[in-house]
Amino acid sequence: MISFIANRPALQIGRHQVIDYDTLWLESALSRAARAADIQDFPFVDDIRNGIVQYLETKCPLRLLHLDDLYDRLRRMLVKIGCGHIADKLEPLAPPVTLSLHELAMRAGNGFELAFFESLRAELSELRAAGAEEIRFTGLRECVNVLRGSAKWDRGCERLLAEIKAFLADWNDAALEAA
Repeated sequence: MISFIANRPALQIGRHQVIDYDTLWLESALSRAARAADIQDFPFVDDIRNGIVQYLETKCPLRLLHLDDLYDRLRRMLVKIGCGHIADKLEPLAPPVTLSLHELAMRAGNGFELAFFESLRAELSELRAAGAEEIRFTGLRECVNVLRGSAKWDRGCERLLAEIKAFLADWNDAALEAA
């Protein structure tokens, strides 16, 4: 049985699902939209976020909610309360997403570092396009072991580990520059 945090539905972000999430990212999305609409002080951010949280925890009949559907509902709410100009500027922002590097390596296979890096690039691009700005990674050492086909850690593993870390750092820097 799956246990949902605070009875909230899982959020579908691209091909990924996020179950354990807080709601601070909603506050950030609303604040960004208000600033984009040239409103420096939007006092209803907490109230709107609390309304969405209440909806998610008590009224949402779904166990899986697409992030785009949540933002459509949020835009309709903003229009209803007379904040259509903010609704027009609202861009999807996802909660933090966790990506398993080990799973990507398993799909790429032993010795297929190029396939792994291409798969990782595609996953990151898809997540960014879906509104994910904060992406967390798990299984880095396990990923290296799979790609190297090695149960014992060696210099080749260290080199590949450094390459993956550099790739992730470069990707993050490029994403920050684009934002």
